Amino acid sequence: MRHRSLGTGKRLARNWWTVALRGAIAIIFGLVALCWPTLTLTSLVYLFASFWLAGGILLAIAAFQEQLPDIHSKLLLLEGIIGIAVGAIACIYPGITAFVLLYLIAAWAIGTGIFEIIASIQLRRVIENEWLPAVAGVVSLIFGVMLITWPVAQALAILWLIAAYTILFGTLLLILGFRLRSWGMKN
Repeated sequence: MRHRSLGTGKRLARNWWTVALRGAIAIIFGLVALCWPTLTLTSLVYLFASFWLAGGILLAIAAFQEQLPDIHSKLLLLEGIIGIAVGAIACIYPGITAFVLLYLIAAWAIGTGIFEIIASIQLRRVIENEWLPAVAGVVSLIFGVMLITWPVAQALAILWLIAAYTILFGTLLLILGFRLRSWGMKN
């Protein structure tokens, strides 16, 4: 088991840039949502679809780097496929209502949260005190539950909530990416 975990840690360290790039994309998305709160629903759909597609593609790249030798790579690929699929659906059907978009975002956040927590458990076996994926996962879960709990909140409040979440989530991923890079250079 130690051998598999070590491989996972090395793979994550080698692909640190995909984690950091996902974080940067999330931060940019959050800042755009904050700077232009008057975005139309269609613009928001396309903006979030781009975020999902880019994140999903980066996760799939990271998964295929090692040709899926273990469960971590398969989970990365699954998370990537879900992101790509949700992003594609949002691009193909941009006229979906805010209600449907809200539940898509909530489902994606909850799914991402679960995958990030699983990744954190695996990463802690290799890197001591690595808590960032767990925090990112918990933030995603809370965000998803909040969207499900208050689906009729005002559109601007939802936009601010989405922006705050993506900036926080992106910051955590960016920090994790650079910590993985540092860890990989030491090992």
